[in-house]
Amino acid sequence: MTHHGLDVLLNGPEDGPRFLFAHGAGAPMDSPWMHAMARGLADAGIRVVRFAFPYMARRQQDGGRRPPDRQPVLLDTWRQALTAFGPAHRVVIGGKSMGGRMAALLADEVGAAGLVCLGYPLHPAGKPERSRADVLRDLRTPTLICQGTRDPLGNQEIFASVPLSPAVQMVWSDDGDHGFKPSRASGRSEAQAMAEAVTAAAHFIHQAHARPDP
Repeated sequence: MTHHGLDVLLNGPEDGPRFLFAHGAGAPMDSPWMHAMARGLADAGIRVVRFAFPYMARRQQDGGRRPPDRQPVLLDTWRQALTAFGPAHRVVIGGKSMGGRMAALLADEVGAAGLVCLGYPLHPAGKPERSRADVLRDLRTPTLICQGTRDPLGNQEIFASVPLSPAVQMVWSDDGDHGFKPSRASGRSEAQAMAEAVTAAAHFIHQAHARPDP
């Protein structure tokens, strides 16, 4: 459906705590991963609002492969979503990878109730020297980062060297990759890892909404 000029998908009870959930750079808002996470959160009583960044909306229309929009466009799309589904202090914002990183850049500015990053891209693929950690050091918004311990865009070892704000809570997915999928040798299943991430995110979102308004 289209709402306020955005392509959106809605899951969960209308009166549930609201979570604005942005997709990552490479897969759309209706990818199997995004759908599984949204449905899990919806089953936990959360109103999940997914939306598409402009480049992905165009890709979905014509099938053409496009790189992500530039950061100002991504941030403006986030602001558009908050205008449509806010106010910001009554919603938790976040997303998968790039979607979560863009939300992190806005969270303090807009006064979001909370921030959830699912697979935070601490650096570009294969370039650990290009850190994107600055925002995580200074965040004031209550934040949850769910991260795979062997995430190629920010594993547990690299995160250990990063100074994080006291507002940031880390939840580690044991042996998980960027989408929390564990290796076969771990004895863990992808479904188990996803369920753990859903549980952690749902608990955080409910807690964020239970806090008094500022």
